[in-house]
Amino acid sequence: MSMEINWLAVVVAAVSAFVLGGLWYGPLFKHAWCREAGIDPNAAPRHPARVFGSAFVLALVAAFAFAVLLGPDPALPLAVHHGALVGFAFVATSFGINYAFAGRSLKLWLIDGGYHLLQFVLYGVILGLWH
Repeated sequence: MSMEINWLAVVVAAVSAFVLGGLWYGPLFKHAWCREAGIDPNAAPRHPARVFGSAFVLALVAAFAFAVLLGPDPALPLAVHHGALVGFAFVATSFGINYAFAGRSLKLWLIDGGYHLLQFVLYGVILGLWH
């Protein structure tokens, strides 16, 4: 594990989580996600700057940690594979444990887990291409 980090690639990876999330939780799954989460799709967020600011900082931490895990010069196939592994085997399954105890639906888990799977695959693509 190396601490040689391409900071610009990490920031772009974090921003990519927002682009993906905008599509995923917008036109693709907004209504299904809101229905399954029990949220009014027309309600305004309470503090959008706080929500988006916190989400960006957390995406940045995740992208940084993933870059550290991959090392300074990962091969693209390995980076994408690790992204799928982390996104599914660590993040989505952890959500699944919480959702099982919270009595949340399989559909909600598939939407949220699917987003995080693709988020880390996208991180792998960006970090695997941009050394």
